[in-house]
Order: sequence, then structure tokens, then C-alpha cells
Amino acid sequence: MGNELKCTLRFGKRRSEGRALLETSELIFRGGDFRLKIPFAAMKKVDAVKGELRVQAPDGLAVFEIVETAAMWREKILHPKSRIEKLGVKRDARVSVLGEFDETFLGELTALTDNVETVAIAVDAESIFFSAPSQKDLARVPKHARNMKGDAALWIVYPKGRKEITETDVIAAGRQAGLKDVKVVGFSPTHTALKFVIPVSQR
Repeated sequence: MGNELKCTLRFGKRRSEGRALLETSELIFRGGDFRLKIPFAAMKKVDAVKGELRVQAPDGLAVFEIVETAAMWREKILHPKSRIEKLGVKRDARVSVLGEFDETFLGELTALTDNVETVAIAVDAESIFFSAPSQKDLARVPKHARNMKGDAALWIVYPKGRKEITETDVIAAGRQAGLKDVKVVGFSPTHTALKFVIPVSQR
């Protein structure tokens, strides 16, 4: 998706091979023997120099060797898109929200559009947000898929790092319902959102 890359990280005297993940509000590195998480708010300086993303963290300088992506990641860190922008919700869009969501998210939606349905999926919904706290909640995905039309998007929002539900579970549920997974977004520090659409050939 462009926000997860295989790379080399230099941090102090340590050099490690692994994967860098650019989340909504933090930069994460996972190597075979090393893990690093740097919240955007804790970054003192961010530079892109000769294919390296150089991040001054509280504990030292972290250098990510990510070549042509360095400048783009620097911009994303220094000028992050809002959650609504990442989710692609447009002004006056028709939106349906199913399940439990925090008031902050609902406030972001209602500030953008008056067309927010929280009881059921609106007939002409353009974006559908479905909260799935556990794997058993995914049993509702086929029903939601049947209510989608055209290029409507179904966002399944689920908790990060929980055994009760994983990315693999969510992707499998969407595909079994005949949908195609096309995008992943860091919904919040605790949740991830996966976007599904009806395949073009079936619209």
C-alpha cells in the first residue's frame, strides 16, 4: 500500500534489516532482533537525504534506508492527512455507520456531511463503516456486502494486535462475501480500517 517497506535501519551502533511501517501517528520498525516505535509527536527533526529518512528520536538518530520513498515519507510525517482525508469521505457524502465508534469520529463525519445513517445501511450509501471488535462480528459482512451498490466502499474497522480478530480474518471475510480489498488505513492508535469494494466486473 506504500506505507510498509522492507529496509535497513541504523540506530546508534545498531544496524538491522526489517520492515518499516508508516502509521497514522507513528513510525514503526520491525526487524529480526530489533523493534522501534517513534510517535510523530516525539520526533525532534525529520530529514530526507540521499535516499535516507533521518528521524531524530528522543533516544537518538534513526536512519531508515528507503531510497526514493524517503522524501514522500518525510512529507507524510510533517504534513499528515486527516483521518477523514485518508478514508476518502467527501463533503456531503452519504455515509452509514454500523456498530460502536467513538464520538470523535462521529463528530468528524457530521462536520463534513449531514447524511450520516447510524441504524442501517442507507440505500445510496457511498461509504459504510462497520466496527468489528472480534472475529464473530465478521459474520455480518455478507449481509453488508449485499447492500452495497456501484463503487460504494465498505470499511471494516477492527482492533490492532488482538488474537480475537486479525487482518487475515478481515480480508478473508471480505473476499468470501465477494468483495475486493483495496486499501488499509491506520484508523487510530488502537484500530485499523480495511477498505473493500465490489469488483468492477460485478458492478
